[in-house]
Amino acid sequence: MEVVQYEPIGFIHTPFKDTAGMPIQPLWAKGVKGTVNIDPDYIDGLIDLAGFSHIILIYHFHLSKGFSLRVKPFLDDNQRGVFATRSPRRPNQIGITVVRLERIEGATLHIQNIDVVDGTPLLDIKPFVPEFNFATDVRIGWLERRLKEAKDHDRGYAE
Repeated sequence: MEVVQYEPIGFIHTPFKDTAGMPIQPLWAKGVKGTVNIDPDYIDGLIDLAGFSHIILIYHFHLSKGFSLRVKPFLDDNQRGVFATRSPRRPNQIGITVVRLERIEGATLHIQNIDVVDGTPLLDIKPFVPEFNFATDVRIGWLERRLKEAKDHDRGYAE
């Protein structure tokens, strides 16, 4: 198999110095501010990005070591297949999150609703376009019941 290798285009900075107490998903990170510092070599790629209110950050789970095909997700007591979760313990430690883009100053993006640990390597940025991500008749499997319980009990933080 061909080796696939990525280099960070920048780093995400947040108030969370480790995963303890960090929001697990943007739902529980409302209002949490952070910045993304883009490597100067990629600054031209930011042209026209300021017109978008939300962006998708694609990043490397740099603190995750190894992977498991079965994991116990934070919202459940049962083991699930890793591909049915958003666990960082994946064969390729790639994460995604949607954040609000407040403004861009040079190579620094000011963002809100960020749910990653400080110093996370950024792999890519994409504009969030709701119409492109449109889906009907959505099912969320085992999360259906658990998500309602989590919203009711504010269980969106790492332990």
